[in-house]
Amino acid sequence: MPQPLNYLKETASQTAGPYVHIGLAPGAAGFKIFEQELGTDIAGPNAEGERIRVEGTVFDGAGAPVKDVLIEVWQANAAGIYPSPADLRADQVEEGFRGWGRIISDFDTGLFSFDTVKPGGIAGRNSRRMAPHLNLWIVARGINIGLNTRMYFDDEAEANAKDPVLNLIEQANRRGTLIATREMRDGKPVYRFDIRLQGEGETVFLDI
Repeated sequence: MPQPLNYLKETASQTAGPYVHIGLAPGAAGFKIFEQELGTDIAGPNAEGERIRVEGTVFDGAGAPVKDVLIEVWQANAAGIYPSPADLRADQVEEGFRGWGRIISDFDTGLFSFDTVKPGGIAGRNSRRMAPHLNLWIVARGINIGLNTRMYFDDEAEANAKDPVLNLIEQANRRGTLIATREMRDGKPVYRFDIRLQGEGETVFLDI
């Protein structure tokens, strides 16, 4: 006879393992289930603004690359508008701009990369303007709860200096862990953004 629910033991917790990729990004895990997976095209073909590439590696506390990372990205368009009902200007977003993506790291090297458009500055609370940034959510084996962080741009120094979130970080030297560095590669801007889960240079994570 089954025991009443109040007598059942709590299920053991488990970190995000390989099944997270099968469920959320099956194509990257080798399962061709859908003709088109959600999250593969962040900006769409009609988005205005500067086309950029973002790449980086997630490192563990020992400095080794984490090779089974899944990262979700949320961003505004080049005008600083989110395609969300919460943004009163959402009807001005270009057709096809999702502002959301799902990225898997390379299982051999740990490198993640994606193409999008550089977002514009965003109107924050109390009329305080936020610097252009990407919102990132990170899960992988060994992470019990998804980690939230942001990626800012090193060529937006003036806006970064006024950003209300960056200014909440008391240690000024740690703000640099949220800033990606720009370089030009084959005529296209590439921003490098490495994420360190623990140890020296640990990335600032946000409690959302």
